[in-house]
Amino acid sequence: MSLVKWNVDNAHSSVKFTVRHMVFAKVHGRFARWSAAVELDESDWTRSKVSATIEAASIDTGEAQRDGHLRSPDFLDAEKFPTLTFESKKIEKAGGDKYRMTGPLTIHGVTHDVTLDVEFLGSGKDPWGNERAGFLGKVAIERKQWGLNWNQALEAGGVLVADKVEIELDLQATAPKSA
Repeated sequence: MSLVKWNVDNAHSSVKFTVRHMVFAKVHGRFARWSAAVELDESDWTRSKVSATIEAASIDTGEAQRDGHLRSPDFLDAEKFPTLTFESKKIEKAGGDKYRMTGPLTIHGVTHDVTLDVEFLGSGKDPWGNERAGFLGKVAIERKQWGLNWNQALEAGGVLVADKVEIELDLQATAPKSA
């Protein structure tokens, strides 16, 4: 079978992240504007392809001052590097409904390969007759590898922002309508 382009449903999908703050807490955020392309080979999902483009300036942690700092040259430098991108190069079966998807992730103008743990969450027909499928991809990165080095030492020890960032892509897509 060949690759079939599915339509990503952004209203039922998200790109989120979590990072430790002050050692003992976590800050959660999301990117409000992004797009993804999903091409599935239903006979062998390891031959499928996924790509995503995220608008750096759309970062949203629910706190305007922090979001402004994250857009600044201290972090994403959204004016100079307006997008974050990922493109799958290899997908491997990892058992059951789990896969490992590897490809280049570009943040802040720096590119490194990452491997996402992906879970197929299921599929079925929606009330309008569309075939839908859900996928959840997770990866943890070390932000300093992408040049996101800003930090501040804490009086009690540790740093304000952890190096490890957990990223989660929750995608729901619909199959193209049959002719």
